[in-house]
Amino acid sequence: MKRNATAVWNGTGKEGNGHLTTQSTTLNNTQYSYNSRFAEGVGTNPEELIAAAHAGCFTMKLTFMLGGAGFTPDELSTKCDISLENGVITKSELKVTGKVPGISAEQFNTIAAEAGSGCLVTKLYNCETTVESHLA
Repeated sequence: MKRNATAVWNGTGKEGNGHLTTQSTTLNNTQYSYNSRFAEGVGTNPEELIAAAHAGCFTMKLTFMLGGAGFTPDELSTKCDISLENGVITKSELKVTGKVPGISAEQFNTIAAEAGSGCLVTKLYNCETTVESHLA
C-alpha cells in the first residue's frame, strides 16, 4: 500500500505560499505559508499535520489493542502536541481520554502506553514521545 500527498510552493520562503493536496482530497489545495507555520496565519503547516497523523494512528492502535484485551471503547479522544525547537521536532505528546466500559484505570494506562510505543507513526518519528492517559 502507498499513500501520497503533493505540495506546491510559489515564491520565496518567507513571502511565498503553497498548497497541499492529499490522495483522498481531504486536503485539496489547502493553503500553507511561512505565516501559517511560524506565526498565526491562515492555513495549515507540517507540524499540525504531523500531530494529526500521530493522534490518528495512536488512537486507532489503542482501539485495536483495547479490543484485543476484550474492551470496546465508547469514545477515545486524543490530542497531540508537536514541539518544534530551533528547527527540530523534539517531542510528540499524546494525551488521550477514554470512555471504556469495564476497564480499570491501571489497565487503560498500561494498554495506552503500549499503543504509544507500538503505533506506526511513533516508530517513524525520531523524537521523544510521551503518552498521558485518563479515563473519563
